[in-house]
Amino acid sequence: MQHANIGMVGLGVMGRMLALNMERHGYRVAGYDLDPEKVRAFAGYAGTQLLGCEMLEDFLAALERSRRIMIMVPAGKPVDAVIAGLKPHLAPGDLLIDGGNSHFRDTERRAEALETAGVLYIGTGVSGGESGALWGPALMPGGQPEAWALVKPLFAAIAAKVDGEPCVTYIGPRGAGHYVKMVHNGIEYGDMQLIAEAYDILQRGLGLGAQALHEVFAAWNEGELASYLIEITADIFARMDEDTGKPLVDVILDEAKQKGTGKWTSQSALDLGAPTPTINAAVEARIISAYKEERVRASQVLGGPGERAQANQSEREEIVEAVRDALYAAKICSYAQGFALLRAASDEYGYTLNYGDIAHIWRGGCIIRSAFLGRIKEAFDKNPKLANLLLDDYFKGQVGAAQAAWRRVVARAVEMGIPVPAMSSALAFYDGYRRERLPANLLQAQRDYFGAHTYERVDRPRGEFFHTNWSRSSPTGVRRSSMRPT
Repeated sequence: MQHANIGMVGLGVMGRMLALNMERHGYRVAGYDLDPEKVRAFAGYAGTQLLGCEMLEDFLAALERSRRIMIMVPAGKPVDAVIAGLKPHLAPGDLLIDGGNSHFRDTERRAEALETAGVLYIGTGVSGGESGALWGPALMPGGQPEAWALVKPLFAAIAAKVDGEPCVTYIGPRGAGHYVKMVHNGIEYGDMQLIAEAYDILQRGLGLGAQALHEVFAAWNEGELASYLIEITADIFARMDEDTGKPLVDVILDEAKQKGTGKWTSQSALDLGAPTPTINAAVEARIISAYKEERVRASQVLGGPGERAQANQSEREEIVEAVRDALYAAKICSYAQGFALLRAASDEYGYTLNYGDIAHIWRGGCIIRSAFLGRIKEAFDKNPKLANLLLDDYFKGQVGAAQAAWRRVVARAVEMGIPVPAMSSALAFYDGYRRERLPANLLQAQRDYFGAHTYERVDRPRGEFFHTNWSRSSPTGVRRSSMRPT
């Protein structure tokens, strides 16, 4: 029997599409699933090198040694269950690959447990959805270097290509791949929310209909905002509903779902002390969208300003251009936050991430693919130690040129009562980051007042801490302390 080059556990949409992608590039793939119907459907593709196995024993026997097995099941307990079922049958040198959206800490745990048995493990981000899985995703593998060597030719073959280069690179050890995929998804949340806010301003605030919105977004996709998300947004506005004859977007319920990776990004950022307010705002916007019935009731009793701007054609064109600039500036800040979070995680977990390479592989296959990412790669290639994208000359200039329009758009949205949590949080982040002095001195004084948490002084060297007895009126209540703040 001709052995399969790789095995696929989990033959749902993503697993099946990845297997077909592998097969199209000359790899023989064995597939296994607990659902026999999925196995039979998998084996039923005429003229392919796909082998469906209904029994685990047959699946394992079908694989060449050392065995390479990719797991494409829902994150969490299902992945642990698959590993537990496979582990007794694995030999040292075999490789397991988790291609789902697993939490990076789960990947760290699994990698450590399998390594003690001599089994190699890769946790890889796979971005691009069903179409990407079939025709070329962006891949973000993390694990042992020797594990990466076993899949590098395969992953390079099936990955998306930009200028002939595959959208895959070795990310780093243990959970690095899944961490980068998590942050990718957090940035995706921010991107999508910013686009939604731009739509809200143009549709509710300016009165643009679906056809006009289609034309606006199609034009934006020809400039610096060119990206997959802008492209599909233009397509969405052009689609009509067959049942009502209305634009389909207008009959879709305004409740956005989420699978958790955006929330994980926010949680990790809080753990690491890395500010990601735009991603956080995007997560919170999805949460508040889920309060549909409550929002309907609130809309009947809570007042606000009118949402429609009075504007002639020339003024409309000016507002549309301003919204484009606001969207672009906020997008830069959102990505700056995401890459700063990657830097914090790399330092904390020893991932030694290459930020230019990450931006490079995100240029194709993934949901946030855009021409803009090439500029990010250039920034990190020029300065690998760049602390924040906003400090790069190109991005500093772009935000500087757009910020007047950005401020006008946010202010006008507030005046009209149109919520722009992501766009305004990005602006607040920018203003906070560029300020030499913030009001945190008052916060620290309050902390020292009620909790004796100490403070540093602007007229003393960093690292010296002081405490004041605030209940005394005399300034002699100040004393130097060697105590560190708590």
